[in-house]
Amino acid sequence: MLKDYINDEFIVINENVKRKKQITDLSLKYGKRPILLNNLEGKTGVINLWADRERIYKELNMNREQFLNNYMEAINGNEELRLGDKKFNFKSTMDDVPVCWFYEKDAGYYFTSGIFVAEKDGKRNLSIHRVFVRNSEEGLVRLVPRDLYKMYLDSIEHGEELKVSIVVGSPLEYLLASATSTTFEKDETQIAAELYKLAKGKDMLFSKSQNNILVPSDSDYVINAILTERKEDEGPFKDITGTYDSQKNQPKIIFQSVEIIKDPVYHVLVPATYEHFNLMGLPREPTIFKEIKKEGVDVKDVRLTEGGASWLHGVVKIKKKSEEDFRNTVEASFRGHKSMKRVIVVDDDIDIYNDQDVEWALATRFQADRGIIIKKEKGSSLDPSSYPDSITSKMGMDGTKPVGGGGKFERN
Repeated sequence: MLKDYINDEFIVINENVKRKKQITDLSLKYGKRPILLNNLEGKTGVINLWADRERIYKELNMNREQFLNNYMEAINGNEELRLGDKKFNFKSTMDDVPVCWFYEKDAGYYFTSGIFVAEKDGKRNLSIHRVFVRNSEEGLVRLVPRDLYKMYLDSIEHGEELKVSIVVGSPLEYLLASATSTTFEKDETQIAAELYKLAKGKDMLFSKSQNNILVPSDSDYVINAILTERKEDEGPFKDITGTYDSQKNQPKIIFQSVEIIKDPVYHVLVPATYEHFNLMGLPREPTIFKEIKKEGVDVKDVRLTEGGASWLHGVVKIKKKSEEDFRNTVEASFRGHKSMKRVIVVDDDIDIYNDQDVEWALATRFQADRGIIIKKEKGSSLDPSSYPDSITSKMGMDGTKPVGGGGKFERN
């Protein structure tokens, strides 16, 4: 339940807040400060809930190093899922879900923090997708070509429609796991359960929705729906890059029922803000970290930068042992996060959370004629500069000292 996360850090707004654009103005005004809205047109909502990285680590009871290592452990784990008492046992309707209109040129009202849960042929998948809510009965889903899309196509090819349950308001660990990129066979629910146990020292509990799909027992909202074979053009919508995205032939979604807990809190995720950056980018950093470690590189930390929308640009800190470490790090980084288009590799004396420090490393340790790797391959569909079919040019930049380079590279 989201109310468990609300504390004295929150800015509390009791006045009526409009769901159209005013919500975005508040998010931008307060930046990383979490906000409790006691009157979101008659409902309760939170914005900027996970806008601050340090707040995320604090809730997980982990420092940065522990987060990376525990996340890798969670990805590799196979935690058994535990059933608990269902708390979202109150009926509601889509008319009572306070979806918002974020930016003036958006197509309309969207919910953006909804975790799609689908189960088919023994496979369960978690993923986050924006949903244009046309009315209380139907909308459109921006469905990226990953696991849920694969399950959806398989259903349509067999003359079926895919049932989903959409969770809005879940444990932080579940939210992070839903944004994790892993193999098709892996159940992200297990990642969530494992991470929750590492963070809280107890089991996350699950219950069945009306669509007979397993979701967290204390989910604030569970929207049961079906993805149909009917498709329409979706958008425009300002997404994480701060640019407007439109997509052709996106599935129509039919809303069937809404289940809620008593006094639910609605999680409003405002696009192209710090919270959006964290919830998309932060779960990708451990997957990059994991791939680099597999190459035998002594990797220290990974950051997807806010300037790159925490999606397209990254920085990796390593303790360099050989000249091959740079190339191996770059190749592994692009495997670990396929949407990234630029990665800078730096030494372990650089603060990768300080953009000025990273630029200093490039200014004093990088040479363009010998320190660049460029490759052309599939990247992010959200990159407006990409070629057709999301093909993009990717670049790795070597901001590390040469092995045995001597004191001229030292600051002290």
